Amino acid sequence: MTTIPPVALQVPEVMEALRLSRSKVYDLIRTKKLGSFKEGGSRRIPVTALHDYVRTKMEEAA
Repeated sequence: MTTIPPVALQVPEVMEALRLSRSKVYDLIRTKKLGSFKEGGSRRIPVTALHDYVRTKMEEAA
């Protein structure tokens, strides 16, 4: 059986991936630095948005 990689992550998964606090992740979402959408009562962050955020941070650091 093949496992399909996630297309969108929940906030706790992003917290773990970036090693950031919950409030920092929500701050990034609020300031539109990290793209997200709501599904039901849950906030989701597309994996592509996470990659874009990291790429932007790397470019700023260069």
